[in-house]
Amino acid sequence: MSTIAASPGISGTASALRRLYFVRFAFAIVWALAMFTTASDLGPLAVTLLVLYPLFDVAAAVIDARASRTTGSPALLYVNIAVSLITAVGVAIACASGIPAVLRVWGAWAVVAGLVQLIVGVTRRKMGGQWPMIISGGISVLAGASFILGASAAGPTLTNAAGYAIPGGIFFLISALRLGRAAKGN
Repeated sequence: MSTIAASPGISGTASALRRLYFVRFAFAIVWALAMFTTASDLGPLAVTLLVLYPLFDVAAAVIDARASRTTGSPALLYVNIAVSLITAVGVAIACASGIPAVLRVWGAWAVVAGLVQLIVGVTRRKMGGQWPMIISGGISVLAGASFILGASAAGPTLTNAAGYAIPGGIFFLISALRLGRAAKGN
């Protein structure tokens, strides 16, 4: 068992991240359930959900960057903010071209965002609770590649994109639970 000697900056950051991760878990599960109901076509609800997800990621990254200023540079989080904003616009445009175009944009985003998440998790290892984020980042890279490849399949759907949110949400929940110790300053 390892002991985390948390400085006030780390415990404050861990506490903020813990709350954020719980919210991200809840959002991911609700989003995925809503997306599953509309994954077969690009109706208005699907388009709204597809644009909303990266915009939510932007908001989460802004909160994360603000919370993380005391424990390190949030530069990679700013990269994530920019990439997710570009993705929201890209997905909105891709929706006019069909599901394969959406899957390509979604996949590229998953690859880049996954790499950022993996690197941020590695840099935060000493805080604790980051192994789920590191693993989730790696899985996101692989999932993104599968979305890009799946865009060329016969009859692609958005089901895998909807399913992508569930493990990510679960990893946020695990990380939030593991950050409890650091948040308490133990």
